[in-house]
Amino acid sequence: MAIRAARMRKVTITLPEDLVAYADRRAAELGTNRSQVIGQAIATLMLSEEETLAAEGYQFYAAEAEAFATAGGVAAAEAIVASTEWAIAE
Repeated sequence: MAIRAARMRKVTITLPEDLVAYADRRAAELGTNRSQVIGQAIATLMLSEEETLAAEGYQFYAAEAEAFATAGGVAAAEAIVASTEWAIAE
């Protein structure tokens, strides 16, 4: 995943030494810099959170749609029964 083409802003952060060392190793492996590695990690986390929220939304609306369909089916059945003349054979 590439860093979004957006305005960049310089920030100062404090990280544990082991995370800085890891970011530096990853940057060397990828042929990039520490800022790109950290930015990529944050972008990945953000995307994961967005996907989780979207999945939760789909599940909520799917359940809501199912409840609506069930209620609609019952209402349709009641309307059909109410509008049908029933003859009882004797």
